[in-house]
Amino acid sequence: MSRANLSTQTCTVARSVALVGDEWTFMIIRELFLGNNRFGDFLSQTGMSSHLLSQRLKKLETEGVIQRKPYSERPPRYEYHLTAMGRDLWPAVIALKQWGDRWLSDGEVPVEIIHKGCGHITQPQVTCSECGEPMAAHDSEPHLSQSILAERQTARTHS
Repeated sequence: MSRANLSTQTCTVARSVALVGDEWTFMIIRELFLGNNRFGDFLSQTGMSSHLLSQRLKKLETEGVIQRKPYSERPPRYEYHLTAMGRDLWPAVIALKQWGDRWLSDGEVPVEIIHKGCGHITQPQVTCSECGEPMAAHDSEPHLSQSILAERQTARTHS
C-alpha cells in the first residue's frame, strides 16, 4: 500500500494519517494548540522551510483542519486557527505528548497540562463514553465493518 492510497482507504486511521500523519503537519498542529497562529511563529518554532510550511498550511486549510484569517491588509498577512475539525485533534496531540513524556523524555516534562476547571496539573485519559471508566488497549476489542473486512481481504489476495 502506497502513501498515495491511504486517503482512499476505508480505514479512518489510514485516512487520518494521510491528512495529518507527517511530522511537519503535526508540528504545525502542536504550535496551534500552544497558541501560535502566524506564519513566522511556525517557521521559528518548527524549523521548517517556508515552502514546506506553505504547502502544509494550504493542505490543512483545503481539508478543513484550519482556517486562514487576515490580520493585515498592507501587506496582506494571515493568522491560522483550528476549526472544530482541527480542535478535535487535541486527544491525538495529548496522546503523543504523554507517550513521549514516558518513553522519550530525559526526566523533565517539557509541557504540563493544567485543567482550567480545577487548576491542577493533569494527565488526560481515555474513558469509555458509555460508563466513564478509564480505558487502555487491553480494555477494548475491535469490531470491523463489512466494508473494511472486504478491503482487507482484497489486500491479502493482491499481495
